[in-house]
Amino acid sequence: MDVNDMIMVSIDDHLIEPPDVFERHMPDKYKDQAPKLVNDVSSAGKAADAHVFDYDVGVDRWVFQDESIGVLGLGAVKSWPDEEWSFDPVSLAEMRPGAYDVAERVRDMNANGTLSSMNFPTFPGFAGTHLARMPDTKLTNIVVSAFNDWLIDEWAGSAPGRFMPMGVLPFYDIDASVEEVYRIGKKGSLAITLPETPYGLGLPDFGSGHWDPVFKAMSDTGQVGCLHIGGSFGLFQRPGTATIDDLIMLAPQLTAITCNDIMLSGRLKMFPDLRFALSEGGIGWIPFYLDRFDRHLTNQSWTHLDKLPNGMSATETFRERFMACFITDPSALHLRHRIGIDAIAWECDFPHSDSTWPESPEVLWKEFQDAGCTEEEINKITWENVARFFNYDPFAHIAKEDATVGALRALATADGVDTGITSRAEYKRRWVERHVAA
Repeated sequence: MDVNDMIMVSIDDHLIEPPDVFERHMPDKYKDQAPKLVNDVSSAGKAADAHVFDYDVGVDRWVFQDESIGVLGLGAVKSWPDEEWSFDPVSLAEMRPGAYDVAERVRDMNANGTLSSMNFPTFPGFAGTHLARMPDTKLTNIVVSAFNDWLIDEWAGSAPGRFMPMGVLPFYDIDASVEEVYRIGKKGSLAITLPETPYGLGLPDFGSGHWDPVFKAMSDTGQVGCLHIGGSFGLFQRPGTATIDDLIMLAPQLTAITCNDIMLSGRLKMFPDLRFALSEGGIGWIPFYLDRFDRHLTNQSWTHLDKLPNGMSATETFRERFMACFITDPSALHLRHRIGIDAIAWECDFPHSDSTWPESPEVLWKEFQDAGCTEEEINKITWENVARFFNYDPFAHIAKEDATVGALRALATADGVDTGITSRAEYKRRWVERHVAA
């Protein structure tokens, strides 16, 4: 086996929503109230009423219920020069098209040797938290369903076998959330993205019973709960001198809190089929956490902790009910057997700054070799664990021999995919050439 023989499935990537998300999925009665992508300043220097293509300056933003919602871009910096990277909002015109155009995304996946990808939303919030704050909840419920239909039917549906569909919920409305879980489960959704620490948003925690109807619906439909980093950062007071570096460094490590919340909630005991993916949380913290928890069960037996599935240790529970993923984690791979080789998956995080695109195969292969991973272990981490955990067949639409890094990159080469460094200004020039000159 060599780098070109790997089959790579990423369970954490991101999409930047294009302007037409709601054009074909909102009921006619509500189409004029759907979120709209607008540009703050047109080339004429006036506020734009709709998304425009002929601007020289300005930032795109989504507007819903007369409010700006979400941040367009949010670190969609891949293929920019490093000195241009930031978390600042930008326009679609400045991004690599693979961030928002599904056909271009597939080409970029080919260039990186990535067979399939699970995509978190951007403007709704990774877990729908931006939509959740909108005042008209009835309208928002309709928008959430329309968004899920677009993501499943158009984004994922346009390239069968290349995406693992995941839905967002109107989690501020439990009844509507349950209905949506069942609805999108029938459409083929494999996962639900949830707030990683809901009590940080003023909502009941996972152990309160509030979420039980959603957990039951997820269990009934076999959908995995995805808990993405970022939502727990606000729980902690940071010093006044804290910078963006604090967020980048600490957010993944706080996944341990999310995991602990679930483990101690009693819900894994209550719902035997409930499973969670810890998205973008890395794997380096897991050995210490499991060692601590397993010892706690004996050393602190006086607490009479009875939250885990009957007869199972913390390690056994984690390995059966969680999937942890990493972008690059060379030290932790040496402890893969302590973590549980069946509980580890890979992620690309395209198009964010942490992503290893377009060199993910080389980066991952080196870490595998340095850690002494066997071919069997490599296959588990790169695709087999994901296929089992998400009940997903990666070869339902693409033959296994056509799904390897080498085969996909050959497609990208034949297609002339450019993976070189490209400035924001150059992307904007190309945008104008495509949309205005045409």
